[in-house]
Amino acid sequence: MAKCKKCGTEVASPEKTWTLAPKGRKPMNVGLFKCPNCGGHFRAAI
Repeated sequence: MAKCKKCGTEVASPEKTWTLAPKGRKPMNVGLFKCPNCGGHFRAAI
């Protein structure tokens, strides 16, 4: 679960996910979330 950076609401599922793999580091999954409370979009590691 990711927490909205504006209002602090917990958001369960992302709208979109992708893998971020910088050179020489382990890849990580990133998700784009939309807050149901304030309507703001934010990214968070999954």
